[in-house]
Amino acid sequence: MHLSETFFNYDNKLLRTVIDLFKRPEDVIVGYIEGVRKKYVNPISLFGLALTATGLYMIIINKFFPEMIDFSNLAIEGQEEMQRKNMQFIQEYQSIIVMLYVPIYALMARLVFFDKKRFNYTELLVVFMYIQAQISIVSALLTIAIGLIGYSSSMVGVFMLILMIIYTAYALKRIYKFNFFEIIVRTLLFGVVLAITFVILIVVVFIFMYLNGDVQEMIEAQRATKEATQGSG
Repeated sequence: MHLSETFFNYDNKLLRTVIDLFKRPEDVIVGYIEGVRKKYVNPISLFGLALTATGLYMIIINKFFPEMIDFSNLAIEGQEEMQRKNMQFIQEYQSIIVMLYVPIYALMARLVFFDKKRFNYTELLVVFMYIQAQISIVSALLTIAIGLIGYSSSMVGVFMLILMIIYTAYALKRIYKFNFFEIIVRTLLFGVVLAITFVILIVVVFIFMYLNGDVQEMIEAQRATKEATQGSG
């Protein structure tokens, strides 16, 4: 009886946390930072649940909707195998990748909100742990729903990216009490910092691929495709 009551209370708390992260994200996030710890699920538990949801939805997508993660039609000719390896890498290490979002976004926020001293870096980790957890949980549910409808993988990716940007901007607007103009400016600045970060990550991945021999493999695959095309012509 006590065990069932414990789980029932946790379910209520979890549902209230997810709903209020939409309705009043500042109550959940700022409240936790300021010491309100019993009303909502703490960020570590919610983030752990989000990682579990991400893993489960990848299993479901792979089993029932594999076409949603098939990007072979978007790959450059001769790079299909490389594209397949990249997707396999992302699926295998998706939980780690999602975990890395939090410290990276927190660092970016320190740069974007350089004139706002409300939160230190550790507190920003809490902010983005809640935000990323909410995005991951909702994205997992929506992706499965979209898979049932039958939309293409490219449309899913675009939709999820737009959702992530809108929700993150909304949550930060409420947390920092920005007006509409301020959050638009900060979002654009965040986008610039994100683009720079993305370029840096691409360079790092390219160096890793070069050291791992994948770049040479890609060049050889392109050369073989080109020779085959010329030979058939």
